[in-house]
Amino acid sequence: MISLNYRDSVPIYMQVKQSLRKLIVSGVLAPDEKLQSVRELAAELAINPNTIQRAYRELEAEGYIYSVAGKGSFAGRPPEVDENRRKKLLAVFESTAAELLYLGVNKAEMQRIIEDKAGEADA
Repeated sequence: MISLNYRDSVPIYMQVKQSLRKLIVSGVLAPDEKLQSVRELAAELAINPNTIQRAYRELEAEGYIYSVAGKGSFAGRPPEVDENRRKKLLAVFESTAAELLYLGVNKAEMQRIIEDKAGEADA
């Protein structure tokens, strides 16, 4: 499920966070599905539990997961994902699209990529 690259310049907690976010966004982790405990996941990945805790804390702040005292952490529901996160991602998307156009990527190529990604989401 989660694989780590210790030679990557991306910090381990960020790799965990990105992997979990991808699992949630892609639907591999269903809404309200219980995540492994911090200790279980840390043991599975052979890393410090504080690393997992940091990834969980940031995912919760972004609305991708939520915690229930005494029960654990769960995958969030898509409509409950923070609206601010959507706005930030759209701003990044707009900026990236503008830069790609400047670098010579044409509108048709960008549209094809968006349609491919939308098709993957529907599958």
